[in-house]
This record gives sequence, structure tokens and C-alpha cells, in this order.
Amino acid sequence: MTFGEKFKAEREKRKLTQQEVADALGINRRMITRYENGISFPRTKDAYRKIAEYFKVDVNYLLTEDEEFVVQASEQYGSRGMKQAKDLIEGMSGLFAGGTLSEQDKDAVMKALQDIYWESKARNVEKYTPKKYKKTETDAEE
Repeated sequence: MTFGEKFKAEREKRKLTQQEVADALGINRRMITRYENGISFPRTKDAYRKIAEYFKVDVNYLLTEDEEFVVQASEQYGSRGMKQAKDLIEGMSGLFAGGTLSEQDKDAVMKALQDIYWESKARNVEKYTPKKYKKTETDAEE
């Protein structure tokens, strides 16, 4: 989900109007519309923090669009996997900072890198897990 989609979802979940949110955040209603439509984004970290506090969500939730990847890494590999996934996303963001790829191409590259990440994680589990901890076919049948 994009920032705008998350912003709108949080507002609608609380059954608030754009005007109510605008008044609470000290901005005009048009800016709320621009946020929700992905036209504008908050300019400062303080603005993101204020929005996060208002909706009672984590700032990182609003800032990252790849949280599904991070959550999946966390569920499968714990905090270390989550950190590695976040590091990968941050590195990729820096790679795309030049802006020479279309959004569709950026998504394709990110998806390919995520696939590579998961394949290498699975291979490493197989390769580096001691035999006594590996599940055998007889373990799976029990």
C-alpha cells in the first residue's frame, strides 16, 4: 500500500471526514485529498510523526510501502530476517534515487530481488542447518 492508501484507510477505519482530519492536523482539506490520491506527501518527518500519532500507528508503517515483505521476513526468520529485509529495502531505495526507471520497472526489479532473497534464505537454511535439526520425511509423517 502507498502512503495515500494507508492514510485513507486509517481515516475511513475511524469513520472520519477529510475535514475532521485536516482540522486535527492543522492543514487544509485539499491537502488531505492530495495525500489520499498520491499527489502530495508530507514534507517533513515531523509531519509524518504528527499523522502517525493522530492515527495511533507507527511512523514506519506510513513511510514504507514494502511492509508485506518485511512482515513476511519477520514471520519466517524472526527479528534478524526483518532487519535484513528492511536493509534490503533501504538499499533498493537508494538505488532508485536517480529516478531513471518507471514505477513498473522499479516494482519488477524489487520483486525479482525479493524472490532472490527468499530463494537464498531457503538455500541457506538447507545448507547451514545441522542435520540433527533438519526434519526428515519420517518426522513429517508423524
